[in-house]
Amino acid sequence: MTETQKNPLAESFSALSLIRFAFPSMVMMLFMGLYTIVDTIFVARFVDTNALSSINIVCPVINLIVGLGTMLATGGSAVVAKKMGNGNTEEARSNFTLIVVAGAVIGLLITAAGLVFLDEIIWGLGASEILFPYCRDYLTIQLIFAVCNMMQVLYQNLFVTAGKPTLGLVLAVLAGIANIVFDYVFIVLLQMGIKGAAIGTGIGYMIPTVIGTIFFLMCHSMRKGLPVAGSVAKRSELYFCKPDMDVSVLLKSCSNGASEMVSQCSTAVTTFLFNVTMMKLLGEDGVAAITVLIYSQFLLTTLYIGFSMGTAPVVSYNYGSGNVKQLKKTVRICFSFIAGISIFVFLFSLLGGESIAKVFAENNRNVFEITKNGFSIFSFSFLFSGCNIFSSALFTALSNGKASAAISFLRTFGFITVFLLVLPRFLEVAGVWLAVPLAELFTLMLTIYLLCRHRNQYNYF
Repeated sequence: MTETQKNPLAESFSALSLIRFAFPSMVMMLFMGLYTIVDTIFVARFVDTNALSSINIVCPVINLIVGLGTMLATGGSAVVAKKMGNGNTEEARSNFTLIVVAGAVIGLLITAAGLVFLDEIIWGLGASEILFPYCRDYLTIQLIFAVCNMMQVLYQNLFVTAGKPTLGLVLAVLAGIANIVFDYVFIVLLQMGIKGAAIGTGIGYMIPTVIGTIFFLMCHSMRKGLPVAGSVAKRSELYFCKPDMDVSVLLKSCSNGASEMVSQCSTAVTTFLFNVTMMKLLGEDGVAAITVLIYSQFLLTTLYIGFSMGTAPVVSYNYGSGNVKQLKKTVRICFSFIAGISIFVFLFSLLGGESIAKVFAENNRNVFEITKNGFSIFSFSFLFSGCNIFSSALFTALSNGKASAAISFLRTFGFITVFLLVLPRFLEVAGVWLAVPLAELFTLMLTIYLLCRHRNQYNYF
């Protein structure tokens, strides 16, 4: 059996085949974005704008959970894929198992700490007395499902490393559909309000978690010769085994994936700043409008994130195996695709902003107008964010956590915080909308510098 037949990452990808390989991850992330954003749509249309605002108030806690999971997942994926590329498959399996166990333990700790300090967290995030009950109901349930949230993020990344991106896609689709169905049942039919939204999301988390665990257990059983139904597990090189407690692997994973953690934590802080600023300028309708923009941004950037996630293991594998020619070809294809998709997303956002605003705020004219005006400025951020997101993922795949973290930190926190604190003082609401596009533009300048600086080190151009 050839190396290409044994491991899909070893394929000599063309532009079409690479896009086809990454496509499941793109669709997967799109569906994950959909079942994240569907809560806000159902809450906005079938509860009220106060409930919509409360989701954004507690969003920083969700960012923290997803950030920790993504840090372990992307950083750990780079470690595992590189060792697979070097031929150290047994060690890769041990590292893979250790990373998954660490994710589950962290999820349990978050649940325990979050429930103990629940009220203090909500008040600290800036909830008003009106919003507090909504926040408490939503966050309590989200914390209960924290382990599932962590695990589904881990599995969706590691399915790609295991050469099974399509399985991740199928599970993401199932999770998205389940969330939509249960949101409708709990919010519309059973009138459970914001609690229903949280439970629907939690069930969505459980689907990849449960099936992913069964899948990797099946792989283990198949290798040990036990009778297990299904042949898909037979062809996966990754499965659960008894892990060696190698702290350096966890530290390396966290270091490699630090940029993703920085990105989520930065998003948490900037979301808080957005909420405070808009509350001051436009009141609760302003917070509702910025909620729509933030969640819409998350949905639209899933195309960049999914493509980066899908191609990162290919980059890591070729880097680890020393295949410079294929590494250069892969990176060149990736940047060309990112440029094209960036133009598409920008035009979609600019031309479809009014329609997006209407989906959320059809019943509140003031929120609709604020949101529509915001899209006309905010949309320009999508021209630059794709290159920044992929470049950060590229450096993570090459095990350069510092360069990756620098890009993520500045685009999601450094620049945006400065612009958000300064511009509204002079331009008021327009300054809020300009903060993100300017942050992405300035980050792009840094990204180009870093790509040129490390060109000879990694030979990716």
